[in-house]
Amino acid sequence: MIADSLQATFGAKRLRSRVPLGPFTTFRVGGPADWFIETRTSEEVVTALALAHTAGVPVTLLGGGSNVLVSDAGVRGLVIHTRGGEVKPIGEDRVQADAPVSINGLVRWTVNHGCAGLEAWAGTPGTVGGAIFGNAHFGGRLIGDLVSDVRLASRDGTTVDVPGSEMAFAYDRSRLQQTGEVLLSAVFRVGCGEPSALRATARRSIAFRKRTQPLDTHTAGCVFQNPDPSRDRLPDGMPWAAGALIDRAGLKGMVIGGARVSPAHGNFIVNEGTATARDIRRLILRCRDEVRARFGVELREEIVSLGDFDPTD
Repeated sequence: MIADSLQATFGAKRLRSRVPLGPFTTFRVGGPADWFIETRTSEEVVTALALAHTAGVPVTLLGGGSNVLVSDAGVRGLVIHTRGGEVKPIGEDRVQADAPVSINGLVRWTVNHGCAGLEAWAGTPGTVGGAIFGNAHFGGRLIGDLVSDVRLASRDGTTVDVPGSEMAFAYDRSRLQQTGEVLLSAVFRVGCGEPSALRATARRSIAFRKRTQPLDTHTAGCVFQNPDPSRDRLPDGMPWAAGALIDRAGLKGMVIGGARVSPAHGNFIVNEGTATARDIRRLILRCRDEVRARFGVELREEIVSLGDFDPTD
């Protein structure tokens, strides 16, 4: 059994069953994991993957818990909650960060060490692993553009080093979404900068986010991708932004159960304290359906759903 092998390797106290996942997500919703373990190093992630693969048990990785919606029914199999990690220099123009490191932690390290290039990402929720998985974007830039190379683990625990050029980065996309590989660490290209100037840029970025996004609420970040000019047609004068489409469909402030479309930004859904994953899911689908009906635009989800949801919702 997977429990026996994980307990023998990590100790009985570190493996838990039926752990509610809501507290590990920024939405603060979600049912239990069948099995749950917090890993402290990349080596532990690889070991847990290998043991689960041998036992035929599905694995879900959970990092900072942003950009995900966990089903009220929970997640089957093993959930690995990645913790710890470090940032370190690689030569003069590279910085390596482990997947569990928060983006804000990475920015602080680079700013304090006079490494330029990542400071505008200050205020980005989540971890390096999540940012690489979804190729996080801000201000028209993709974080994948800064990636030199990565270390990945396959689901059987095999590791491989891959150049950034082979990560299939695109808007909100990376190869991890197709292969199921797990990011262990990433190396970023950086330049030289004066810490005070880099810190000023980081503060401006945080201030902009605070003005335009509901950062002080239980939300998971942007729900939908922005429209793609190569695929979508928008009404004349409509901004190429999912939030603008939701706003002009009259959906800002809409409530289903304990979930609300943020009055501050139409592409954010907020858990007002009593929301269930079903409430949030129904509100996501309502926004998608209304925008399609009003403007003929099909919104594509940026948020990742984990676990089983009722297909009739």
